[in-house]
Amino acid sequence: MRYMTIYMVRKHGMNEINLVDAKAHLSELVDRVEAGDSIDITRRGKPVARLTAVAKPRKPIDVALLRSLTAVMPAQSESAADLVRSMRDSDRY
Repeated sequence: MRYMTIYMVRKHGMNEINLVDAKAHLSELVDRVEAGDSIDITRRGKPVARLTAVAKPRKPIDVALLRSLTAVMPAQSESAADLVRSMRDSDRY
């Protein structure tokens, strides 16, 4: 992703940009929004719009398929906590 060379103000976890700069750098703003940012667009210092990513529709989970896949998996011989502890102790992460 390209780095924006314009001035953006960070306020309450949101990015803020004035309308003139937003027009000039719309493509870069869209890249940032796709990456998870949300950007407030201001006119004369007052917020007038918010640029956010479109929520992607979630694909439903096929519970029967998930159960059939996990049913054939062998049981784990040690607990997850013990596995993580042994990996941490052996520096294998």
